[in-house]
Amino acid sequence: MAKALPLKGVRVVNFGWVWAGPVTGQTLAFLGAEVLKIESRARVDMTRNLPPYAGGEPGFNRSLSNHACWAGNGSVSLNLKEPEAKQLAFDLIATADVVIENFGPGVMESMGFGYAELRKVKADIVLCSMPGAGLYGPFRNVRTYGLSLTSTTGLDSLVGYKNGGPIPVENAYSDPFVGIFSAFAILTALNHRRNSGAGQHIDFSQQEAIMQMIGPDYMDYVLNGRCAGPKGNEHPLAAAAPHGVFPCAGDDRWISLAVPSEEEWLALKAAMNEPAWANEEAFATLRDRLDNIDELHAQVAQWTAGFDDYQLAEKLQALGVAAAPVLNVADLFNSPHYKARGTYIEVTHPLGFNETIYGAYVKTSRTEADIKPGPWLGQDNDRVFKGILGLDDERYQSLVDNKVIY
Repeated sequence: MAKALPLKGVRVVNFGWVWAGPVTGQTLAFLGAEVLKIESRARVDMTRNLPPYAGGEPGFNRSLSNHACWAGNGSVSLNLKEPEAKQLAFDLIATADVVIENFGPGVMESMGFGYAELRKVKADIVLCSMPGAGLYGPFRNVRTYGLSLTSTTGLDSLVGYKNGGPIPVENAYSDPFVGIFSAFAILTALNHRRNSGAGQHIDFSQQEAIMQMIGPDYMDYVLNGRCAGPKGNEHPLAAAAPHGVFPCAGDDRWISLAVPSEEEWLALKAAMNEPAWANEEAFATLRDRLDNIDELHAQVAQWTAGFDDYQLAEKLQALGVAAAPVLNVADLFNSPHYKARGTYIEVTHPLGFNETIYGAYVKTSRTEADIKPGPWLGQDNDRVFKGILGLDDERYQSLVDNKVIY
């Protein structure tokens, strides 16, 4: 397999912080880009202090979560409160193709790194800005984290128990979602630059990316005037019944079932050995099953409770029913499927300890990604400042001593 990845030779300067911006860099790195994360001990990124830590020893270079989330990014440490640090950042940007940031609108400008200033040092630079709500509009200055974004995009209004209030999506899953999404926006800008010679400023609204997840509900409101709310695990558009997760044998084991068609309902009935209740008039058609869905789900749950989740899913899949075991984290880690695909891989961090991180989620037939764990803070300082920018030893050490490179 060839080793020349498609973005080989592309340099990315990543001001992105927490999770979303670094995942953008990670995705580009999986495709071969050199990604250099700018950070500083003057303001350590919050994800560097997330447990668990390697060997149980706390420290901002030992967060296993950080090393998984930032895999593929390099690190240079610059205290951007110092004018000399800002100049070094500009010198590095002058050698780069892409700049990433996920601050609020105006922050890059207040730091002196707005798009107009970047173009002065690299006319064809691609700047990807990823604010929560975009660079303009009445809501532009909203402060967001992952949990906020699932609220402001309407997603949280749909999640919860039937006839109950919303239960917010627990994890900040929006961060990796928008990170991957924005990386491919950058690819389109790089392709445009290759064709035209011109860079551009990408206004990537994290909210507008996440809103794609509620597209069917949006259309239901526009076309039918219905405003969706929490429905538990029922199909959001009433297009399938049964549709939910059901208990299985064992401790906290579950199976998911989605049965939209009559053919699949007949297959499920056959798997259940045609119980008398399933042939009652109340369940004769999809409309009937939807009208009596609470009773339907209760009956199905009684049946699934006697089976192993994996074995039952395999049996139902063979019959053409969409069924899957509800996997927990241990299941994911031990899954032969994910092992075969290298979804999680064991690596040795440059500081010497072993850790498990995500493998490449972008897999291509002609190239293979080089997966590296997230960096220790300032890991690439020597190579970047002495090698790429050509600082001599005396100047470099002076900047370190004065906490400009810090």
